[in-house]
Amino acid sequence: MTSTEANSILIFHSVHHAIWAESVLRKGGIECKMIPIPRSISSDCGVCVRIASVDESRAAAALSELAEEWRIEPYPARG
Repeated sequence: MTSTEANSILIFHSVHHAIWAESVLRKGGIECKMIPIPRSISSDCGVCVRIASVDESRAAAALSELAEEWRIEPYPARG
């Protein structure tokens, strides 16, 4: 992920699921980073996982076994 490409964030209801998702994505070759949830977005756990927007479908497929609800939101690139 570069600072100029479009990013998305994956939002979960628990820190445990965010950590699990980060591990699954990395094992699947998807570059990601756990970051604090933006203040403008509501979440119960306070952290989210940032990915490149082009990896959204790959991330969704990799996380398809997660029974807990999660969502993808756009995250503006900085720069």
